[in-house]
Amino acid sequence: MNSIHDDDIDALLRQSFDGPIADDGFCDRVMQQLSRRRRPSAWPLAAGVLVGAAMCSLSLFTSPLWRAAWHGWLVGEWSNSSIIMLSIMAVMSLLALAWTLAEADDH
Repeated sequence: MNSIHDDDIDALLRQSFDGPIADDGFCDRVMQQLSRRRRPSAWPLAAGVLVGAAMCSLSLFTSPLWRAAWHGWLVGEWSNSSIIMLSIMAVMSLLALAWTLAEADDH
């Protein structure tokens, strides 16, 4: 659709017509007969988040970088690998959050 001229068309239509047309309740009757929109269920999203978190955890646990970061964090010695790993995890979490919010706005 071409939305460039929408404002011009809207202004012309408003000039041509005085206001709403009496329909003797036709619109209200039609709206009452329409079925309500079903709300999407939330369980597929929750299941996807849990499965995705489990898969990410499984792939990270086999990484030597993860083991080094975990060991550094437990000992209290922040090595480069532990800082990089935690930074990557934080950025990935924020990206997933942003993607989820963007998808929620579309629906």
